[in-house]
Amino acid sequence: MKYTCITFLLLFSLLSSAQTDQKIYDIINAVSEERIKQDVKTLTEFGTRNTFSDTVSSTRGIGAARRWIKKEFETISKDCANCLNVFYQKDLVTKEGNSRVPHDAWVVNVVAIQKGTKYPNRYIIMSGDIDSRASDTMDFTTDAPGANDNASGMAGTIEAARVLSKYKFESSIIYVGLSGEEQGLFGGAGLAAYAKEKGWDIIGILNNDMIGNIEGVDGVIDNRTFRIFSEPVPPTETERERNARRFYGGEVDGVSRQLARYVHKTVQTYMPEMNPMMVYRLDRFGRGGHHRPFNDLGFAGIRIMEAHENYTQQHQDIRTENGIKYGDTFEHLNFPYAKKLTAVNAINLASLASAPPPPKTVSIGGIVEPSVKLKWDKVDGAVGYKIYWRDTTSPTWDYSRFVGNATEFTLEGIVIDNFYFGIASVGKDGHESVVVFPNQILR
Repeated sequence: MKYTCITFLLLFSLLSSAQTDQKIYDIINAVSEERIKQDVKTLTEFGTRNTFSDTVSSTRGIGAARRWIKKEFETISKDCANCLNVFYQKDLVTKEGNSRVPHDAWVVNVVAIQKGTKYPNRYIIMSGDIDSRASDTMDFTTDAPGANDNASGMAGTIEAARVLSKYKFESSIIYVGLSGEEQGLFGGAGLAAYAKEKGWDIIGILNNDMIGNIEGVDGVIDNRTFRIFSEPVPPTETERERNARRFYGGEVDGVSRQLARYVHKTVQTYMPEMNPMMVYRLDRFGRGGHHRPFNDLGFAGIRIMEAHENYTQQHQDIRTENGIKYGDTFEHLNFPYAKKLTAVNAINLASLASAPPPPKTVSIGGIVEPSVKLKWDKVDGAVGYKIYWRDTTSPTWDYSRFVGNATEFTLEGIVIDNFYFGIASVGKDGHESVVVFPNQILR
């Protein structure tokens, strides 16, 4: 018994001193720029990947592209003793009632699932988009190589599968190529509905849409900054939850915003050369991405992408006008940058899949007292818990305290009125769950 107590004390000491996991550094180093480059090149050579393009040809169109992606996932699976379950998930989209749909077609996603060893029904998802488009979204025959939008995100997703399939994780990881993004986020909507129907416990989706450009249309060149878009609170929140926010705060503490903070923290810990930029918005102004259908159903979801876009290379027919080369072509991409953003995704997938689930219920109290009382559910697989807090105007969790294997704790000398608080579960290797904002009041 004495040996056991000493062992746990040492473990808690290590966890509380914020030790890092060597495995995460190994994952960063394993991401291959050359493989990403080759995959982007292959995807651009299908001519167009418009969702409504040719599905029969073996060399051109969306059909050839998705068959190649599926084959790549299957090859990865063979190399890891069939560790991936690879399949198509599809939904029929009809022309009737859809202004961006030129004809009825199946919107087909390519899914590869790496099952977790302890929590097989918990899933963290990385997505890229298969489809591309020309200037006219209804034009499904003109060449639309879609190198950055979004062969870069699709290639990054395939590469993450190659790297992470060499490891085992407690929770499941899904690598997916989504279709129909340019016509109305159909692929994401289909997979989100599928997840809901199957009862999947979704940790969150990391939607990668354009991760290969470093030179913006504004002339800025930046190979370190990237954006993380996230909505403040889910659209599915109840009237009770909305009313509680008025009195207790939490306007920017929904599940997607916590996922964004998690990515920000992980990157600052393991890739300090990168500059993660949290953007407090669902997506770019007036535009959308494939994380949104998951948000619509209450799942956590964020968009990870380059910081500086070049609009002459998005949704453009290939041409030259007034000395400007238009078109989303291969030569515009920066592959060292695409490698970095692929690594950003891989380390967050690995960290989240290595962590225990978060507490479902977190209660808080401390009205007119010089202390804060917190109480939370015990989580199977957690060896301890960490209390986080921050100034109410801070975008990130700036203060923390590891409190061991307790389920309640009082922070003495900290006034509840001046900060926001949250709880994360901590696993045996120090990996943490996403922070949970209090959802109950202690009376």
